[in-house]
Amino acid sequence: MDTVFVIVVLGAALAGFVQGLSGSNFGLVAMAVWAWFIDPTLIGPLVVCGSLTGQVLAAGSLRREFNGKHLLPMVLGGVLGVPLGVLLLHLIDPTLFRLGVGVVLVLWCPLMLVSRVLPRIHRGGARADAGIGLVGGVMGGLGGLTGPAPALWATLRGWERATQRSVIQGFNLAMQAATMLTYLITGTITREALGLFPVVIAAVLVPTLIGVRVYRRFSDQAFRRLVLMLLSVSGALLILLSLPNLL
Repeated sequence: MDTVFVIVVLGAALAGFVQGLSGSNFGLVAMAVWAWFIDPTLIGPLVVCGSLTGQVLAAGSLRREFNGKHLLPMVLGGVLGVPLGVLLLHLIDPTLFRLGVGVVLVLWCPLMLVSRVLPRIHRGGARADAGIGLVGGVMGGLGGLTGPAPALWATLRGWERATQRSVIQGFNLAMQAATMLTYLITGTITREALGLFPVVIAAVLVPTLIGVRVYRRFSDQAFRRLVLMLLSVSGALLILLSLPNLL
């Protein structure tokens, strides 16, 4: 069996489960597997394909939990932030950016995880939600990191599990759809990537549904801890994936 095929399936399946469980983190988990074996030009389109497939699938399973009150302002901010992030690509080194985000996550999230009382932010309303969406959009356009900002914000807001999940997942779904549309318009998707899309889609389906089923067993507190743990691991992965390029 072709090695690339096996690696694509393994990365997509693992990332699909994590995304089904948490509502995000497909790209970071998949890259942790794919970055060592797959051409970098393929990873971006494959990540968007797998993430978008998993988000659509999980959204169908969790459609009753969606909360537009917080999600819509965040998506509007994200739509404005993505092109700004793309423009910043010419001014900021994406590798240094990912490394910086990784360091912040590794330092901050474990502290929140071991703290008995998490800090809470209650002010700002829809404007603050939109501002975080703008940050997430910029991070997505600059480094493909749409997930950390809304995930951390949902935790600091102290939203219940269903609201956290709907905001994290809905935001990522909107941003990945916008990214896929951009790829199609600009011709970024190569024939090789297009040929691997069915493999990624097939590999994501079952693990995503398993992740969604496991998610339903989590309490609000357990889900917050899960998000913080995944953000901590994501930070470590960002550092690990950035260092080879810097060295």
